[in-house]
Amino acid sequence: MTENIQEGVVLTPDGKKKLEEELYDLKVVKRAQVVKDIAEARAHGDLSENAEYDEAKNEEARVHSRIAQLEELLANAIIVDDAQINTTSVSVGTIVKVFDEEYQEEDEYVIVGFTEADPAKLHISAESPIGAALMGAHVGETVEAQTPGGVIKLTIREIKRR
Repeated sequence: MTENIQEGVVLTPDGKKKLEEELYDLKVVKRAQVVKDIAEARAHGDLSENAEYDEAKNEEARVHSRIAQLEELLANAIIVDDAQINTTSVSVGTIVKVFDEEYQEEDEYVIVGFTEADPAKLHISAESPIGAALMGAHVGETVEAQTPGGVIKLTIREIKRR
């Protein structure tokens, strides 16, 4: 989690929905399961040497911590309005078709906020090396991204809404 939550995390509507679903699951399903696990562990007797009780209490702390993180994140999130996305330059919520100069192949990236990143699906965060290099660029421009594997050059071929 980032320290800059107060500044607002950029989310797409899908990203917001996903976090809201996780929050609901934690509050309704997971919290109830933790209460049940604590009660069962407590029934086993001496709490000073009860590993099940300790683990249930640790899980309770993890659940409450994640709930607090999600509530703060959602309270301060900046939601990108898909209808207002300008496709003249790359921004969060756009789909960018690029041509990789080294491998001579096209890829299509979805630019998302960091909480929605899924590199396997080519959903990349605006804060990632490739996402940061693409942000603000226009069709026809070539950008360079410093990645862990080295510098890559991408030429932007198309920018569209999700």
